[in-house]
Amino acid sequence: MSAIVAETERLRLREWDEERWAEFLRVTNTPAVMQWLGGVGDAAQMAAARARLDTYMADHGFTFWAVERRADDAILGFCGLKRANAPGAEPLHGEVEVGWRLREDAWGQGYAKEAAIASLDLAFDRFGAERVIAFTAAGNAPSQGLMKRLGMRRLPEHDFEDTRFPGDAAPNPQVTFAITAAEWRAQR
Repeated sequence: MSAIVAETERLRLREWDEERWAEFLRVTNTPAVMQWLGGVGDAAQMAAARARLDTYMADHGFTFWAVERRADDAILGFCGLKRANAPGAEPLHGEVEVGWRLREDAWGQGYAKEAAIASLDLAFDRFGAERVIAFTAAGNAPSQGLMKRLGMRRLPEHDFEDTRFPGDAAPNPQVTFAITAAEWRAQR
């Protein structure tokens, strides 16, 4: 069984195992969920994504972890931390980034916020981050709304074009938000 990284009132953040990964792909690799992430991925893209998550964990001790609902052990998606490495955001590379991706039927129920709060607590308390950043597509109003509800503020000077998403239909530009450890602690 995979290790539990954090627990909240309704959720567990867990390390990945094959069963959780397979379920994560089944419930999140959908057109609605992937709308702002370059579209539904093929098997090779999803294998590369899993390898990246495993590398983040091995290299830094954190990753985007599986989000599991405590009531029924359902995999809702992922949430967690990584070192920023998006193409186009080079000035921010290496900073701690928070991110989430939840299945469509979990949207609007506060799960992403609950998991993100747990992730930010880990970033500042366990991993010693001085600042945490987040990126999303300019058109992704729900993610931007969550970033604001978390107390993050826009950093328009760090908005960028993510070169993984070329073309007119791409989810660009990417907008950048951040919160410092001091800001986080002041609101907690």
